[in-house]
Amino acid sequence: MAQAAKHDITFSREFDAPAELVYRAFTDPDQLCQWFGPIGWSVPYESVQIDARPGGFQRFVMVNDENPELRSPVNATFSEVVENELLVGHEDVEDPETKKTERFRLRLEFHAEGAARTRLDLRQGPFTEEMGRATEEGWQSSFTGLDSLLRRSL
Repeated sequence: MAQAAKHDITFSREFDAPAELVYRAFTDPDQLCQWFGPIGWSVPYESVQIDARPGGFQRFVMVNDENPELRSPVNATFSEVVENELLVGHEDVEDPETKKTERFRLRLEFHAEGAARTRLDLRQGPFTEEMGRATEEGWQSSFTGLDSLLRRSL
């Protein structure tokens, strides 16, 4: 059986907040649990651990809101960290149904666009085409929550 071709997803998103605030939303457990996860999923505060430095980690569990038995642990390791500018590493993500763990690369670049705006460039993968589309949709719905958090932070 042939394997499905895999590729990275890449996209940019702008936020009406300084780069420091957007970066902090990814590296502060109190904030990450308030916005991360696609619609229908949440991240319990007690599951979040973050050590934002090269060789450090970001660990949390996404829990399905309708069926809390469906859980997707995420265990990321950072290879590059530049405060307020860059997070690079890989993450091991467990599928909540199959319990199979897959490894993905992740690169987040935080670009200050003036004093009060940030462009976030994201690259993640490799994914099959179907999984890549679903992952990008998940990020976009998560970013709706991040927009809301950032508005409350200003």
